[in-house]
Amino acid sequence: MTFLLVIIILALLFDYINGFHDAANSIATIVSTKVLTPFQAVVWAAFFNFVAFLIFKDHAVANTIGKTVFKEYITLNVIFAGLVAAIIWNLMTWWWGIPSSSSHTLIGGFAGAALTHAFVSAYQTNESMPDFQTVIDSGKIGKTVLFIFLAPLIGILISSFFTIVTISRNTWAKTGILILCCIGIWFKFQDFQTNKIDENISKYFKVDKYNHEIEKLNLEISELKSNEANLESQEKRSKLIEKRDDQQKKLDKANISIAKISKYTPSYESLGAERVAKEITDSVDTRDIQVSKIGDKLSLYLELERKKVVRSKGVIYESDYQTAQRCYDSTKPLCKKRFEWGADSMNHAIFSTLIKLGYPVQMKDFESFSKKINVDINSDLIKEMKKADNTMIRWSLIGILIFFIIAFFINEKFREPSAAKTGNMFKRLQLVSSAAFSIGHGGNDAQKVMGIIAAALVASGNSADVSAALKDNNWVPLACYAAIGLGTLSGGWKIVKTMGTKITKVSPLEGVCAETAGASTLFLTEQMGIPVSTTHTITGSIIGVGATKRLSAVRWGVTVNLLWAWILTIPISAIMAAICYMITRFFTS
Repeated sequence: MTFLLVIIILALLFDYINGFHDAANSIATIVSTKVLTPFQAVVWAAFFNFVAFLIFKDHAVANTIGKTVFKEYITLNVIFAGLVAAIIWNLMTWWWGIPSSSSHTLIGGFAGAALTHAFVSAYQTNESMPDFQTVIDSGKIGKTVLFIFLAPLIGILISSFFTIVTISRNTWAKTGILILCCIGIWFKFQDFQTNKIDENISKYFKVDKYNHEIEKLNLEISELKSNEANLESQEKRSKLIEKRDDQQKKLDKANISIAKISKYTPSYESLGAERVAKEITDSVDTRDIQVSKIGDKLSLYLELERKKVVRSKGVIYESDYQTAQRCYDSTKPLCKKRFEWGADSMNHAIFSTLIKLGYPVQMKDFESFSKKINVDINSDLIKEMKKADNTMIRWSLIGILIFFIIAFFINEKFREPSAAKTGNMFKRLQLVSSAAFSIGHGGNDAQKVMGIIAAALVASGNSADVSAALKDNNWVPLACYAAIGLGTLSGGWKIVKTMGTKITKVSPLEGVCAETAGASTLFLTEQMGIPVSTTHTITGSIIGVGATKRLSAVRWGVTVNLLWAWILTIPISAIMAAICYMITRFFTS
């Protein structure tokens, strides 16, 4: 428990460092255009970093980070090493004034430590070295690496487009284009919402877990083919095949349920979560998933995973773990009786069995026990759908564009335009655009640390999986958003100089376009669950507004140097984490 607490404190420290390391992303343009003083700018950015807590509910980025490494290779040592490496690299790049990515530092450190752990463990037990894809989710890593290049490119395209539209002298054409953008945002984000609901429900029915288990078992079976003459290997292979076939049956049943559910989720917007959840539970057999969820909660109640972790360290007696395991094995079959006996009778039967087997509980604890293992599918589905609701995000982006349309109309149609008045208008608009970018920054970057803390809770045995850890521990998002807000409040003036002046000279108009483009990119990628770098995003957006004037306005030499820092961040962080892991293992073994 002490080590877990240390890791949580380290994670929040990283979040704090991330805040002042990336403060420049939110305030560089607004400081360089002298719209706000540096102190006013960091207070403004920090406030809206925390406002993101009220807007982003799905935690898609946190889930991606937490599940970058597969559960069986996540240990507290791995997370500790990844965090230490990420903190060191962040402080080094901050000191040198290099706007590197805190996101990629964290991912590189986490992945590097996990791979080292997997290879060292295999070497010590004389097992075959694991394949990369059995340790790291290559799909999640691949998307993250791809967006090292795509995030700034998207920022360049959006900022260039928005700059061209903004400087257009035809107010009606400008307004028409922005209204079309509002319509496009509405429908695109509705599509994101429906897809995310389907994805959340699919995860709730454990489709991703079954797929991973089947892939893992297939790899183990294929490795045993070369030893088919060996009787022991044949028996082991038969058991693996039997286990794989069982997982396949569960997956097939889950997929049938998901196929039935998918016709209801597009109606979420019109019918509401409660009605859609009722339609789903009325049309789908949820008994298997209820039994599975009750089993998961029973395991958590018995602290089975935590005791397994602690036992491996020699901290508790073997008998404590064996008692919990025996109780779990004896009571898990009773979970299936829920539909024959009813929930209350099942709970009584499980609880009475625990007492008979010597588990340290008393009858006065029964009410608490019943609440802890209770599963309400209807209520859970409502929560899964509401998590995917992006109405606030959608209206935030549309609201910004409507605000710009009104400002353009007032300045160009109801007042006699002048250079001074137009300049003042864009200075005011920059307050809105920088607030939007700060919300995107908070929503994207705070979630990365949430994912790491959730992974630590899983590794310590306190949660069944990353999604459950985030759902059951409301203090995690609150602490992470507060930490990044406090970090931003501390500022990061070395990087402000690079971002605000060295890439290109930025006017208030260009600051508005760059920040709006950066915010749009962050809101977009958050909905896709991709942990992009706010540094890369705002850099691309600044390049876009500079290149719109003329290509020579961008200092390409500075940009190339930044690109090298971006490319090297993940591998260097991974190497540093590997070294940290070996040192940590030496002192904790």
